Amino acid sequence: MKLRSLKLSFRFVVPLALVLAMFAYIVVPLMDDLTVRWFVRDLEIRSQSLANALQDPLLEYVPAGAKKRIDQLFDRAIDDERLYALGFCDDNGKLLYKTRTYPDSIGCRDGLKPQGPNRSLLRLPQGTVHISERELMQDGTLLGKLILVHDMSFIERRSADTKKYAIIIFVLLAIVISFITVLVAHISFLGWMNSVKSILRGELLPKTGSSKKEKTPSEMQPLMGDLQSLLHEYRQERRGQESPSQLWTPDKLKSLLQVDLAGDQVLVVSNREPYIHTETPNGIVVKRPASGLVTAVEAVMRACSGTWIAHGSGSGDRQTVDSKDHVKVPPKNPSYTLRRVWLTEQEEKGYYYGFSNEGLWPLCHIAHVRPVFRSSDWDQYVAVNQRFADAVIQEASRDDPVVLVQDYHLALLPRMVRDVLPKATIITFWHIPWPNSESFGICPWREEILDGLLGSTILGFHTPFHRKNFLETVDRYLETRIETEASTITCRGELTQVENYPISIAWPEDDTADILTVEESRAEIRKRLSLAPDQLLGIGVDRLDYTKGIVERFAAVEKMLEMHPDLVGKFTFVQIAAPSRSSLEEYQNFETRVRALMDKINQRFSSADYTPIILKAEHHEQDELTTYYRAADVCMVTSLHDGMNLVAKEFVAARTDEQGVLILSQFTGAARELHEALIINPYHIEQGADALYRALRMPKIEQRERMRSMRALVKDFNVYRWAGHMLLDAARLRQRERVMSKIHSHSRASLRRVQ
Repeated sequence: MKLRSLKLSFRFVVPLALVLAMFAYIVVPLMDDLTVRWFVRDLEIRSQSLANALQDPLLEYVPAGAKKRIDQLFDRAIDDERLYALGFCDDNGKLLYKTRTYPDSIGCRDGLKPQGPNRSLLRLPQGTVHISERELMQDGTLLGKLILVHDMSFIERRSADTKKYAIIIFVLLAIVISFITVLVAHISFLGWMNSVKSILRGELLPKTGSSKKEKTPSEMQPLMGDLQSLLHEYRQERRGQESPSQLWTPDKLKSLLQVDLAGDQVLVVSNREPYIHTETPNGIVVKRPASGLVTAVEAVMRACSGTWIAHGSGSGDRQTVDSKDHVKVPPKNPSYTLRRVWLTEQEEKGYYYGFSNEGLWPLCHIAHVRPVFRSSDWDQYVAVNQRFADAVIQEASRDDPVVLVQDYHLALLPRMVRDVLPKATIITFWHIPWPNSESFGICPWREEILDGLLGSTILGFHTPFHRKNFLETVDRYLETRIETEASTITCRGELTQVENYPISIAWPEDDTADILTVEESRAEIRKRLSLAPDQLLGIGVDRLDYTKGIVERFAAVEKMLEMHPDLVGKFTFVQIAAPSRSSLEEYQNFETRVRALMDKINQRFSSADYTPIILKAEHHEQDELTTYYRAADVCMVTSLHDGMNLVAKEFVAARTDEQGVLILSQFTGAARELHEALIINPYHIEQGADALYRALRMPKIEQRERMRSMRALVKDFNVYRWAGHMLLDAARLRQRERVMSKIHSHSRASLRRVQ
């Protein structure tokens, strides 16, 4: 590495040194000549001044033949160290008077021909001298001429010094420039290498306008997509289970379960259920909750035909289950079993609203809301986790099921199940961000939560950054053995594999007969909202949660309308916000804040037939959301902190016309994959406004290029791939455990025979 660095340095320094040497070779003689010219001009001026000073005395002494006075005058004049000699010649060219230093070879300069460009210079045996002549006139008659000889040795010394200093300056300049060049080259090289490594690790954010948080060098932008594609292909080949062109599908996932897991039982456990039965005046209706977790995991369960264990929260849930609290879902085409767990109001308040959502949720999301931890909430959290663990154990038809545990509500469950079913393969996926170790240390029960999660066989996070945070947190608070390179943790003699599995969505099936086309969706939504057919439309789809950046999004819309008043009346933003945890004070305050800001913006820009922001705080089915996605010109996903955010991928998947623009927060996991989106810092309101305006004015061809690239990625890296890779890893671990178990059994049998 050092030799390579040295070669890189020489590659920059040698050409630079040669160029500077050539430049010095040309410039130094020019500087020397210029210096001599300056000094000669100075001597000419001095000679003129001295001749003027000597003129009056000479006009008096020469006609009188006063040789003694002239000699005294000349001797006083050459006391100046630069004036070497003086001489006076008559009009016939005869040297009449001279100083003792006057060279005989000069005479009256008759026949002397100074050489070089400076004809006033003459090189004599004793050195170079400067000769200047001044005629003396008396009453219009030439009396003679005064010859002044100046010593040039001091000029030569100064010229030599100038050359020396110039060479020293060039050498120092070469050293400084070489150092700076090599330093910049090394920094750039290291920046490139770190950027490539970060891309390969999945940790690099794309460049985002003028944001100070950006990490990606501008010159790396054209390579981002290619490097990501190469990385994806490499990982696929490394796993040896798929080719880059092979798409993960439900059938492929089923095949994986049948082949690699040999028909093993698969159980999913989560707090939120995939289908809610609600009592209404017209009977019991079924709703599918708006949740990224449900969207992702439900697609897996349809492929696995297993059992999903979840909290039964609907008012009609009890009426629809059998004696074992089971119900087949989905209602129209049952493909798996939903097992419901019942909680009292007090348990739900302490476990779900209390510890999970007033404690862990704000702790893990950097959204500037203080987490609240109560001992009573913790007690309920422990009790409910045990209730879910008991349900998993009851549903297990064998001693080694595959258990998929979902999210932060059930952090203690893996250890509880492991204690009863030590052969179970437990895959826990943490859907929200994992904070740094110092932040997580705020939790009073941090060791218990970490120990609970380490009951997992595999523990998954969305991004390498969250995985790294978890490893550092365990290292800080628990006594374990951590293999950083292998990303494994050994706790209580059991191994936990910690990996990053970026979650995705199920790619829409080709059969979309019940879904409106893009043109139909645009017309339908604008008609429903009483908008003009050509009205520009933006959309946001979130739960009404303070981590989703809804306030910042509205502020960006306001700033955009303020900066571009020509869009007032031509652009409308629709915010779909499903109510969430509305019994908590923080969420009540947040909803009030959202509505107040919306009213303020609407009052500022609205007119009789125009409202800039429309808030629809109600539940929407997935088909409805797809219609909105297809009708919108731009979708804004501005989470302040998010694990992945599947809304971004749902919008991309819905755009079969390859149009529309996605504005995506850099603080989402999706921003590490969807590089063709307009990536912003949601806290930077002006940047959000600029991105929104750019999206609304983006040419269709650019929209198509960006959307086509994102659609290809979301299609290839879908939810079945997410689940498949976790299950593949689980299958390998299960196979290894079985082989080790056989080896141990064989060893024990051999030992008994020997005894």
